Amino acid sequence: MYTLHYAPDNASLIIRLVLDGAGIPYQTRLVNRAIRAQDGAAYRALNPTGLIPALETPRGPISETGAILLWLADTHHLGPAPADPDRLAFLKWLFFLSNTAHAELRQIFYPHQYAPADGHAAHLEIMSARMLRHFALLDAAAERHPKLFAAGKPLGIYTIVLTRWAQLYPEKGPRWLDLADFPALAALAAAQEARVETPVVARAEGLGAHPFTRPEQPNPPEGSVL
Repeated sequence: MYTLHYAPDNASLIIRLVLDGAGIPYQTRLVNRAIRAQDGAAYRALNPTGLIPALETPRGPISETGAILLWLADTHHLGPAPADPDRLAFLKWLFFLSNTAHAELRQIFYPHQYAPADGHAAHLEIMSARMLRHFALLDAAAERHPKLFAAGKPLGIYTIVLTRWAQLYPEKGPRWLDLADFPALAALAAAQEARVETPVVARAEGLGAHPFTRPEQPNPPEGSVL
């Protein structure tokens, strides 16, 4: 059985939805961000960067959201096999989500790590404009590759979780993403909410009744989002 080291509404949410949706047995272990557990020696032994998530497997721990998804996809046949014609598109968009979209969205969450205080507003303007272009690319990709970006699949889940966060953060900043502007992604959000695992995970992490179509600030029963 796998052990998913998680914090509510963190990137571990992506892995949790994939595991639940595929019916893969796992257990969770809270990384309590309120006490900076991600900086403790025990967690750093699993993931030296201190980022969440980490997944313990029978072959050892693995971290980095994209790497975990690729490993799960190949191990449990959740994505195209190496010889499948769709493999190239799967890899391209998985790495785009991980290396570009997720990485740049993170800059909006933590502007103090990327810009001086007096530059935060300009930084948000620049990065939100970039993210809107990224979501336009993902919307077109979801329309072109509906099987790859289906609800319950790694690419679909990764994409729709990013749209959730884009609608919520920065919490006190201007709202810059309207999901209705991206029809394929809006349909994907509704489809993910209709899946049986979504309300289960949403209750476990305090995400509300409509975590993707009408996201609200999380109210987790345990742990801390930040």
